[in-house]
Amino acid sequence: MRVGRAGGFKEKKGADRYVLPYDFGIYGTAQPDRLPPVHPPGKRQAGLLVPAFSPRREGDLGIGDTRALREWIDWAAAHGVSFIQLLPINENGADESPYSAISSAALDPIYLTIEAGEIPGLLAGDVERMRKQLGAAANAEWVDYPVVRRVKRNLLELAWSRFDEAGPKAAQEFAKFRKKEADWLEDYSLFRFLMEHHGEHLTWDQWPATCQTPEKARAHVEKLRVRDAAAVDYRLGFFAFVQWLCFKQWRALRAHADAVNVKLMGDVPIGISWHSCDVFFHREEFHLDWCGGSPPEGMGQSDPFFQQWGQNWGIPLYRWDHMEANGFVWWRKRIARLTEIFRMFRLDHILGFYRIYAFPWRPERNQEFIGLSHEEAAAKTGGRLPRWFLRPDDTLENKAANRADGDVRLRAIMEAANGAEVIAEDLGWVPEYVRPHLADLDIAGFRIPHWDCNDHGHPTPGNCFPENSFATYSTHDHDPLNAIWRGCFHAIQRHHENPTEESGWQVHGASNTLRILSEFAGIPISHHGPWPPFTEGIRLKLVKALMSSNARYAVLMVTSLFSLDVRINHPGTSGGTNWRFRLPWTIKQIEADGHLQDVCRKFAAVISITRRSSGN
Repeated sequence: MRVGRAGGFKEKKGADRYVLPYDFGIYGTAQPDRLPPVHPPGKRQAGLLVPAFSPRREGDLGIGDTRALREWIDWAAAHGVSFIQLLPINENGADESPYSAISSAALDPIYLTIEAGEIPGLLAGDVERMRKQLGAAANAEWVDYPVVRRVKRNLLELAWSRFDEAGPKAAQEFAKFRKKEADWLEDYSLFRFLMEHHGEHLTWDQWPATCQTPEKARAHVEKLRVRDAAAVDYRLGFFAFVQWLCFKQWRALRAHADAVNVKLMGDVPIGISWHSCDVFFHREEFHLDWCGGSPPEGMGQSDPFFQQWGQNWGIPLYRWDHMEANGFVWWRKRIARLTEIFRMFRLDHILGFYRIYAFPWRPERNQEFIGLSHEEAAAKTGGRLPRWFLRPDDTLENKAANRADGDVRLRAIMEAANGAEVIAEDLGWVPEYVRPHLADLDIAGFRIPHWDCNDHGHPTPGNCFPENSFATYSTHDHDPLNAIWRGCFHAIQRHHENPTEESGWQVHGASNTLRILSEFAGIPISHHGPWPPFTEGIRLKLVKALMSSNARYAVLMVTSLFSLDVRINHPGTSGGTNWRFRLPWTIKQIEADGHLQDVCRKFAAVISITRRSSGN
């Protein structure tokens, strides 16, 4: 959703002062008698980010599924990895972004393991016949969402058509699920029915006027039921049936992970899609005329809208005053459902709980505003311009008010988490009050080694990271570790081969990033010779430096583990290869390949010697 700062860029002055309570000398060496104590072992954990769509397994249907994730959980248990970090798994919208879900409760059926024995009513022959329809998508390099969704949907429709033959036990389980989850499942099933009825490509504000409010929508469906009750109930039942399967498989996956002492880590997007059942049925909880996003960051961006205005994510803003008045019931239910599956979770863009940058138009109109002055833009919006919502951090009073707002909201979430571990995605330009406040709440904030520098440009040593932090070199919105190094190395090489004035700032940034990474990992720096290319030795030093840090959590992306130069998402863009990355190998293929096994063995060894193994 967001673009982070390029390597080597510093936080705003003062943002990390509490992390570095000492001065560095010219070589970046901290005074040894003032180093903070390393936290005792026990809570220190190693993690691996593996998006649910990325794993492969024999016989899958072109995308990762719960059975493939089970194989990765077993791999994690065997290698001392304490947790598997996932991206959001709620049902995607049309853009297939896991950060634009159509429900805060419903899970995406695309991750279902669809096999005979897993899905009531399906036979092995059904799956094999349908698998042939995948064609090249079955083993493609990237997830082909349209093809995969069509094949999986057809199999689920077939299973539902036979559900009456599945026996009384399955029927009783399904009926119990529908009753227990009725408070969200009934609205969700109705919303999916209406999406199907009016065309999946339309948002709810484009539906006929007879269906644009919850009351009218329910009345419309009742009229349809009068005509053909069996048909309506059949479709509503189908959507509930699919969710029953999703929750059944994910809860079983959670139980398996618990049994082998591996945690599943979830992700809570800051927003929910404008076109979602949450917004449709609970619009009193949202500002529908404002969309959340981020301001322009002053970095070199190719997108002209981003350059001028920032990023407009299109998510409606929360009516925090209304939510607070009702005890944050929507958030409490959301978090409670999440923790049925996840023992820990990330709060996406936690800065938005304090204040958020907002646009008075939806993203569909972004092109209208490129090149306009503020006066010209205001003329199109009735005088409103993008701004901080509720208030900016421009005065001490406003900062105190924003901190107080965040405190009330986050304490409600911590109560709902009921002991689950909470991590804050606090990247970007972080107000100075945020990280001390997160520390007070025992919410772990991110630490990106090549972004955490003092005023002299030297990186924070790993043993000076706050204990309650989440250290990683990259998120899904950034290049993996190997691609960062290689990208910087090649930028410097190209500049030397063909110097141009335009690339001067890039080569300076690239050199700075390699210097900071080298200082952080203890890699020898040559002040006169060329930078070394990315090697196995450099990779291991960087991984060991991260795992040796004082951070409670140290995490690699799976792309960084295997040195795959792939980015999972390019923020500010849609389509292309975003959210489509698939690992080149199954777990069995990794275990059969000497080189890949060696990579895994070394990772396990580093986890063990840095005392992050779940067994330590």
